[in-house]
Amino acid sequence: MKKLPLSFYSRKNVLVIAKDLIGKVLIHHNGKALTAGRIVETEAYDGVIDRASHAYGGRRTARNEIMYAEAGTAYVYICYGMHHLFNVVTNRKDIPHAILIRALEPLQGLDLMLKRRKKKKPDHLVTRGPGSLSVAMGITVKQNGHSLISDDLYIADDDVRIPSKAIAVSHRIGVESSREAAVYPYRFYVKGNPFVSGHPR
Repeated sequence: MKKLPLSFYSRKNVLVIAKDLIGKVLIHHNGKALTAGRIVETEAYDGVIDRASHAYGGRRTARNEIMYAEAGTAYVYICYGMHHLFNVVTNRKDIPHAILIRALEPLQGLDLMLKRRKKKKPDHLVTRGPGSLSVAMGITVKQNGHSLISDDLYIADDDVRIPSKAIAVSHRIGVESSREAAVYPYRFYVKGNPFVSGHPR
């Protein structure tokens, strides 16, 4: 299993990277135990021109400043005051492209994931949805600004390839107020995978 290099994240097209992340493996080692899951759902956010992006119009705040960091940086923010959402910063410094990781299929550390999620038995909800996967993986805002080429939080390639025909494309979930951006086809997910967080109407 090989850690993704910075060159993977520094490409200009955030949609290509979002699709390419499907099938890759998100890994977090908290110093005591390791959890890992295969990425099965992503959403791309196209920076200053994307009304659904935190950086639309060049907005810069204390919360979204990490979006303007170097490619391969983790952008983790709190949604609705409780959900920690994990994103990957792409392109290059001062171009605020980001990709939200929306769902994982557990690969390693399932017992720890269940404990973190306060579940007794495994089900498809353990890492379904961006808030749930962050809890299961032990990711919080403490990882905001963290380099994804580190040894404790990173994305790797284990040579598993999801065929393009098995990857669906749709509009993003939960951005209905973003006017024309609400229908952009910027969401990618593995067809039929039970861990995928939802199907837009």
